Amino acid sequence: MTRVAMTSDSNLEISRDQVEKRIRTVQTSGQRSVIRVAATRMPTTFGVFDLIGFERANVDKGETESALLLRLGDLQNRAPLLRIHSQCLTGEVLGSLRCDCRGQLELAMSAIADEGSGLVIYEYQEGRGIGLMEKLKAYALQDKGLDTIEANEALGFDADCRDFSLAVAVLHELKIRQVRLMSNNPQKLEALTKGGIEVIELIACEAPPSPYALSYLRTKKKKMGHSLTIM
Repeated sequence: MTRVAMTSDSNLEISRDQVEKRIRTVQTSGQRSVIRVAATRMPTTFGVFDLIGFERANVDKGETESALLLRLGDLQNRAPLLRIHSQCLTGEVLGSLRCDCRGQLELAMSAIADEGSGLVIYEYQEGRGIGLMEKLKAYALQDKGLDTIEANEALGFDADCRDFSLAVAVLHELKIRQVRLMSNNPQKLEALTKGGIEVIELIACEAPPSPYALSYLRTKKKKMGHSLTIM
């Protein structure tokens, strides 16, 4: 049965002219403010979420960073459930079983729907921040026997190249100061804490693993400190 929960927000309608003016201001001034670009409602199998796009000028990289916010219900009554999720085209779109990304996203959205409120911040950081083509190169190296970290390092990258400061900025924009974080990754907890967001509860986000993902998950637990209990 599909669960449907409706939300309303008087701020959903945003003038494009206002957005473009604000983005130009950020880019020319060197600020790191986050900008609401557009908002709509998105029906899903888990309910009807508010879908809001955010952008921020990254002065250091000379580019504009983007993130999507999926929001359900009233986030002000209590510390909301939060999932910070990085894009995984291979898992979420193509159905790859080499990782648990799609299962984690669905688990988080289902938990938020069951509670009636919460949010997912979806960031464009494919392959732990190395990008899709480099991720495919890393997969090819894993096919030859390297683990996920060794493959990244062989390509000249850190084990994890992601930056979660945009997610922190989005939370501050929403005036959310406390969250219940759905994550197994200690780096996300650290990023939120350093960014002034109090994590009052850390909730495991563990999807049933595929046999194809076991080696990958073991490496994340052993070498990256991910708190996986089903391994």
